[in-house]
Amino acid sequence: MPQLSLSTNVPVDAVVAADILRDCSRALARIIGKPESYVTVSIDGSVPTSFAGSEEPAAYGEIMSIGGLGPGVNGKLSAALADILEAKLSISASRFYVKFDDVQGYNVGFNGTTF
Repeated sequence: MPQLSLSTNVPVDAVVAADILRDCSRALARIIGKPESYVTVSIDGSVPTSFAGSEEPAAYGEIMSIGGLGPGVNGKLSAALADILEAKLSISASRFYVKFDDVQGYNVGFNGTTF
């Protein structure tokens, strides 16, 4: 159940948001190796953000997953997400951080229970 939350100081209209959600969802499923039906992605635009003392376009992301993350996967995810943000929002890869959190199933609730 990979979940990606993105925030950026760049305004994100509905059409661009839909493209980013679709592209990120597909990338997470493909790289982590889980069905896309398990993936959740959200994006918040126009969030006041300072990165390296500058308010130039920047983004921050957090990925949580029950398994599937690790040294061999995280770099690929970081690169894929950076490419999407560069293409859709003109955010340089050097202005994007992403945090990875590989959690235990008992720490994630779904459908009234935990995994």
